[in-house]
Amino acid sequence: MRPNPVPEDQRIPRNLWDRPPWNRWSFQNIREILPTTEVWRGTGPRWDLKEEPLALDDLAFTDRLDQPTTVLQWLTDNFADGILVIHDGVVRYEKYLNGMTPRTLHLSQSMAKSVTSAVAGILVGRGQLDPDRPVTDYLPELAATGWADALLRHVLDMTSGVRYVEDYEAPDSDIADTDVASGWRQPDGEAKFSCMWDQILSLRDTTRTHGERFEYRSIETDVLAHCMERVTQTRFADLVSEELWQPLGVDESACFTVDGAGYPLADGGFNASLRDYARFGQMLCQYGKANGKQIIPSGWIEDTLAGNPEIFGADNNIGTDRGAYRNQFWLRDVGRRIMMARGVFGQVIYVDLDHRLTIARLSSWPEFLSKERKHDDLLAFDAITQTLGGG
Repeated sequence: MRPNPVPEDQRIPRNLWDRPPWNRWSFQNIREILPTTEVWRGTGPRWDLKEEPLALDDLAFTDRLDQPTTVLQWLTDNFADGILVIHDGVVRYEKYLNGMTPRTLHLSQSMAKSVTSAVAGILVGRGQLDPDRPVTDYLPELAATGWADALLRHVLDMTSGVRYVEDYEAPDSDIADTDVASGWRQPDGEAKFSCMWDQILSLRDTTRTHGERFEYRSIETDVLAHCMERVTQTRFADLVSEELWQPLGVDESACFTVDGAGYPLADGGFNASLRDYARFGQMLCQYGKANGKQIIPSGWIEDTLAGNPEIFGADNNIGTDRGAYRNQFWLRDVGRRIMMARGVFGQVIYVDLDHRLTIARLSSWPEFLSKERKHDDLLAFDAITQTLGGG
């Protein structure tokens, strides 16, 4: 508990709220830092999850350094805020750390991209979006940008050639401009862009042919979300509520951070409870079915698993995994049916369809990215899989 009123030396610096040590608090309290808009859960029935808990705290495994550790030690060493494991549709392990509770909304970071993809898959299934059509069919204004000749498929898979530098530590990078355009940061002087749409319109250069290779660029998700708003004539937060959050039967309404024009940040501004992130992952694990409904077309799940490792790049892999990226999801290995929603600072929803396993783990790492921590995550997930009978 923080004292009230909050002493000056304990107040969150406005432009450093997502950096350590403040992110240990801020990721669970975004609505006290930034403007947000609700993703309503509606009035429908909750998707009840059967529970048969196992004592996994002391489950032993070997980390990337060949050192013995346990699940609980891995969680505490890696700044975890919560974890929930579902196997065969049953909750087997649920733990909260760092003051998090079952009702706490936690920032997703880029797991929001996969939430966006899920709703896009619904629209594709209805024929409202077509991945093989040009982006400019949906947003003619982008004819003057680097997306002029790009297909929606290129946006979904982050394979457009649009120049956008995603260097989290560089103050002059495009992602730094996104931080200001999205409202996450206050500008140092006059802002280049007052909202995300203005930044999208400014990106006129390309660095390669569309479709040539994968390059992670958060702005692609926001282009996708603007296409979704245009074809449905619905604000994005309402679209996620109506198409995903209400049918999913979640516990809590979620929220998005919004920019100066009221646009919800599709690439990283989503906040939800641990159980609801796990429900989202379990729905994917069940080929789009949840709460008695087919929410996402099963074909969208199959299409997502069909990633191309040839354009992914070995530097994106962890260990010997043959990874890929498709439809705003990470694929661990193209030879296995494992899809992941990931976010910086340690957010992950791990969906192993082969072993009927879903793991949602929320964190507040001190680093944006850590291949070392990600490697240990996979070793922990493998140990949990083996213990639950996955082999």
